Amino acid sequence: QVQLVESGGGLVQAGGSLRLSCAASGIIFSIKDMGWYRQAPGKQRELVARISSSGRTNYADSVKGRFTISRDNTKSTVYLQMNSLKPEDTAVYYCNRFPLQPYFSWGQGTQVTVSS
Repeated sequence: QVQLVESGGGLVQAGGSLRLSCAASGIIFSIKDMGWYRQAPGKQRELVARISSSGRTNYADSVKGRFTISRDNTKSTVYLQMNSLKPEDTAVYYCNRFPLQPYFSWGQGTQVTVSS
């Protein structure tokens, strides 16, 4: 059974930084492409960043140059370093495999709130 545990969210002022972590279990983490997703109130969940099993990264235009995704296969953990945060980054952030499948389960997510 796949388990994803996100942490590191919080309340931060605009321009600040946060580092999110996601610990995965129940999968062979090192061979999986992983992504960070977010869902703001009243909006659909969206992909923010993804990283391949070999370390190639890709970002949504809205976060390019501000967010950095990375992974540590020895810890089965994926990270999201978020700098220069904006109020529009406020959302619940989740990690999961990429690409998504309808049967994938989700963790509890971690709330990121950016005040102006």
